[in-house]
Amino acid sequence: MLALRPIASVAARAGRGAGALRGATFARTSSASVQTSFRALATAVPGKTDDFLKGASAAVLENLYDSWRRDTKSVDPKWDEYFNALEQYQFMQKGTAGQQDVPLDVGPVTVTPKMLEEHKKVMELIRSYRVFGHLSANLDPLGLWNRPPYQELDYQFWGFTEQDLGRKFYVGAPLAPGDGWLTLGEIVAKLKYTYADTLGVEYMHIQDVERKNWIERKLEQRRREFTPRQRWVILNWLTWADRFEGYLAKKYPFTKRFGLEGAEALIPCIEGVLERASSLGLESAVVGMAHRGRLNVLANVLKKPMYKMFAEFEDKKGIKASVNDVEGSGDVMYHLGASGDRVMFNGKEVHLSLVANPSHLEAADGVVEGKARAKQFWTNDYMHEKHMAIQIHGDAAFAGQGVVAETLMMQDLPDYTTGGTVHIIVNNQIGFTTNPKFSRSSPYPTDLAKGLQCPVLHVNGDDPEAVVWASETAAEYRMMFKDTVVVDIFCYRKQGHNEIDEPMFTQPIMYKKIAKHTPTLDLYRQRLLDEKVLDEAEIAAVDQKYLELCETQYSKSSDAAYESPAEWLKDAWSGMLKPSQLATRQETGVEIDELRALGQKITEIPSTIRPHRKIAQLYQQRRAAIEKGTALDWGVGEQLAFASLVDEGYHVRLSGQDSERGTFSHRHSVIYDQETEQRYIPIANVKRKPDGMSLFNVMNSPLSEYGVLGFEYGYSLENPNALVMWEAQFGDFANGAQIIVDQFLSSAEHKWYRQSGLVMMLPHGYEGQGPEHSSSRLERYLQLVSEEPHTFPEYTDLDPQSISKNLMKQTQSVNYVVAVPTTPANLFHLLRRQVHRLFRKPLIMLTPKSLLKAPYCVSKIEDFAEGTRVMNIIPEVSPEKVLPDEEIKRIIFCTGKVYYDIAKARDVNAVKDTCIVRIEQLAPFPFHNVLLQLRQYPNADVVWCQEEPRNQGAWTFVRPRLNLTFNEAKGREIRTGPRVRYAGRAPSASPATGSKRVHYAELEAFLADAFGRKDDSTWVESH
Repeated sequence: MLALRPIASVAARAGRGAGALRGATFARTSSASVQTSFRALATAVPGKTDDFLKGASAAVLENLYDSWRRDTKSVDPKWDEYFNALEQYQFMQKGTAGQQDVPLDVGPVTVTPKMLEEHKKVMELIRSYRVFGHLSANLDPLGLWNRPPYQELDYQFWGFTEQDLGRKFYVGAPLAPGDGWLTLGEIVAKLKYTYADTLGVEYMHIQDVERKNWIERKLEQRRREFTPRQRWVILNWLTWADRFEGYLAKKYPFTKRFGLEGAEALIPCIEGVLERASSLGLESAVVGMAHRGRLNVLANVLKKPMYKMFAEFEDKKGIKASVNDVEGSGDVMYHLGASGDRVMFNGKEVHLSLVANPSHLEAADGVVEGKARAKQFWTNDYMHEKHMAIQIHGDAAFAGQGVVAETLMMQDLPDYTTGGTVHIIVNNQIGFTTNPKFSRSSPYPTDLAKGLQCPVLHVNGDDPEAVVWASETAAEYRMMFKDTVVVDIFCYRKQGHNEIDEPMFTQPIMYKKIAKHTPTLDLYRQRLLDEKVLDEAEIAAVDQKYLELCETQYSKSSDAAYESPAEWLKDAWSGMLKPSQLATRQETGVEIDELRALGQKITEIPSTIRPHRKIAQLYQQRRAAIEKGTALDWGVGEQLAFASLVDEGYHVRLSGQDSERGTFSHRHSVIYDQETEQRYIPIANVKRKPDGMSLFNVMNSPLSEYGVLGFEYGYSLENPNALVMWEAQFGDFANGAQIIVDQFLSSAEHKWYRQSGLVMMLPHGYEGQGPEHSSSRLERYLQLVSEEPHTFPEYTDLDPQSISKNLMKQTQSVNYVVAVPTTPANLFHLLRRQVHRLFRKPLIMLTPKSLLKAPYCVSKIEDFAEGTRVMNIIPEVSPEKVLPDEEIKRIIFCTGKVYYDIAKARDVNAVKDTCIVRIEQLAPFPFHNVLLQLRQYPNADVVWCQEEPRNQGAWTFVRPRLNLTFNEAKGREIRTGPRVRYAGRAPSASPATGSKRVHYAELEAFLADAFGRKDDSTWVESH
C-alpha cells in the first residue's frame, strides 16, 4: 500500500472500531498529545504496520502535513507521496455533451484541514470494508441469512452525500492503479465489488503484516474475468458434480449416498486448489472429508473408476471377492478411501490420497495431517512445497467438534506442521436437523480459525467463478506462506441428511425455498449463454460426454464381480504380507559388540554441551551398565531399541506429552544445555538420512490426545519402515483419544484393509496415586481384540518353532497386539519386532512407572543379544526357590508390575509350593505357551492375580482363555467348579482408591488371597 493503509487504519488498529476518530477536530487535541503522535507518525513506514496511527487524529495529520511542507524529507517517503498527490490534484471542469472533463489551471493546491479530514473519512470507509465488508456480502444462495446493514459501510455514515459521489479522492494503489485517484462513487463501487459481492474475506485479524498486505493486494487487484477456456473448464467441473448425483439418483433412488446436491461448487473448489497448487510445485495432496459429497469427490476428483463404485452399490464389490485374503468386514461406500495419480487440466500430475474415515465427524483430521507430514519426511520435503493436506468439513462439525481445534492448533508446531492446510467448509447452513443458531455461538462456523491467524474466504456457492477464484487464492496463499487458509462455501443441502430423510419436518421454510431454487449448474450455464461464452451445442457436448462415461462405467459394473487390488500393499507397502500369507519369525536380537558400540554413541555428550549434572551422571551410569552388561534398566533398554533400529536405517518417531524427558524422568533422550538451552539428541547422531536429516525424532506433543494420536496414526500409514510411537502422559488420559482407538487402530484393517504399525505406550500401574493416575483401562483394549476365546487354536506339536508358527498365524488374524512387558529386554524386543515383522499390527503396550528405575527391574546384555526374542510369557524365573514341578500346588498367572509384588510376598512368606508365570503378551493370547506351563505342573491349581478391580484389568479377557487352556491340559472338559480362581481387588466403579492406606490394605489382602492365605493370621505383609 502507498498512502492507502496509513489513514485507513487510524481507528480500528487502536481497538475502537472503524469510527473511532469520528468527530475529532483540530482544536480538541492537546498540543502535547499531538506532538507525541506526530513524532511516531512522521517516522513510521506506511504499509509496514498500522500501530503508529493509534490515537491519531486530524490534528496530528495537520502537523504532519505542515512538517512535510517545510521539509519533504522530514517524513517517511510514503507520506511524501501521499501529500504530493494531494497538492498535485487537478480540479476538473465538467465537459459539455460529448466532451471529456478538462483540468482547470488553478495553480498549486494548499491542503487544508478540511481536505485532510475528508480524505481521512474516505480511508476509514475503505478500512470499514476491509474489516466488515464480508458482513454485507451476498453469500447465501437461498437469501435466508438476514443481516441488518452494517452502517459503517455506508458512505453517508461518514458525512458524505450523493453530491460527493463525483468528487475525487486519493486512495493509491492497488484500489486505484495509475495516478491513485478515484471518485467517491468509484471507490464505493469497487469496495462493494471487492469486499461485499459474492465473496467476503476476513483477514484483518492477521498479525503478520506481509501476509495481510498480500491478501489485501490480491483482493483489490483481483480481476474475476476468466478466459473462455477457463470458464469451459469450470463448466466441466460443475457438470461432473451435478450429473454424477443425478445419475446415482436415477439408478439408486432408495440408497443412502449423502449426495452433494446444492453444494456442487465443492468440486470446482477442490479442482481450483489442485490446479493452482500444482502449477506452483505441488506433487501430492492428502485429502480428508466426511460422508457429504464423498462419493462425488471419489469419482470426480480422485478419479476412482466409477464401475467400481457402481459395483459397490450393487454389492458386487471386491470386499466379497477378497475376504480370503483380508479378514475384513468392509464398510459402507461413503467411508472408503482411495488414492491415485491425476493429470490436471494444466498438464501437471498430482498424486491424491483420500483417507478412509468413520462417521465420527472430523475424526480423520489428525490422520490427514499426520499422513501428509510423513510424505514430507520420506520425500525430504522439509520446506513443505511438494505435499500438502486438504481438509473438507461440514459447517456444524467444524464449529462443534473439538478435534478441529486440536488439529488446527498443531499447524505451526515444528514437529507437526505440514506447511499449512487448505480447509474447505461445505456450509450448507444446517447440521442434520439443527439450525446454525442452535449449533454455534459465532456468526460463522469458521470463527475458530481466526484465533489461529487463518484468513477466511467466504463465498457464494452459486457463483462458481468466485468459488474458483477463492480456491486458487487459497492455494497461492498456502504455497507462498506455508500457512493455513479456510474457504467457506455457502451453499445448501437439497435433500435431507440422506436421500431418504424428510427435511420438511424441521426446516419447512428453508426447504420450500430450496424447492424453488435454480440449481447452480443451470445458473452457470445460463450465464455462459447470456455472456456468449459458449453456445447451446457446446454446453450440451459437455453434458453428453459425462453421461456417456457414466453409462459406459455402469455397463462395466454389471460384469462379474472384480477382484479389488490391495491398495495398501502398493508402493512402500509392497513388501508387506496379507493375512493369508503366513509370515516367518524375524529375529530381534543384536550382537553384543554392536550393542556396546551403540551404547558408546548414545551416551556420549559433546564438550560443547553443558548438561545438568544429574543428566551427566545418568549418561555415565548408562554407559557403565552397557559396558558391564549388567543392570540395564528400562531407559537403557528403550534407548538401545531406538538406536539399533536407527542404525539399521529405520525411521523412529516418538511423540507424546513430555516424551523427550519422559513423564517420570526416565528417558532423557534430549539433553538441554544449562546455559543456552541448546538441544542435543544423541540417538540422532547414530545414523542420518543421506540428506543429513535425522532418522530419530522425539518430541513433546501439545496437550492433546485425540488430535495427536490421530496424527501419529496417519503418520504410520505412509511407510511401514518406521517405528511410530505415541506415548500417553499417563495411560489414564488415553481415553481422550478413544475414538481413534475404536474407529482406526482397532478396526481400520478390518474395515478398510489399511495396516498400521503404530505403538501406543500407556504408563500403567497401581501405586496409590488415585483414580486418575493408576489405570490405562487395559480392559477396554482387550475387549476390542478380535480373537475367538472359546476355541483352542489347532496344533500338532508344542516345540518352540511350532508354537511360534501358531502364534504368528494368530497375530496375523487379530486386529492388534496387547502387551505388558515387565523387563527392559522384553521392551527392547517388542519395539524391534514391531518393524522387523513382514506385516504391521498396532501395538498397545502398557509400560510401568515405579519399575522404570527399580533396581530389581533390570536385564543383562545377553538378554538383548543375537538369538533372543520377545518372551510372550516368562515362566518361573527362580526354580531354586520352589518345590519340584509335581509338588507345585499353585500356579499364579499375572501380567505387568504386580508380578514383582507377588514375588516379594512369596519371598517374605517363604512360600515354596507356588510358581509365578508372567503373561507378557495378552493378545493374541499365547495359548500354547500357557498350555506348556499347565502341563509342567500337573497337580497345580490356577490363580489369576491382578492389581486392578475385578471388573477391570485383564480378568474378563483371560478367564475364558485360561479355562479353555486348562481343559486342553487336562485332556477333558471340566464342567463343574471353578477352573481358574481370581485374586485381585473387588469390583469398583472407580479404577483406584485415593487413599494410600487403603491402597496398601487392598494390595496385602489380594496377595494373601492369591497364595490361599486370605484368613491366615501368620501371613506376613510384604509392603
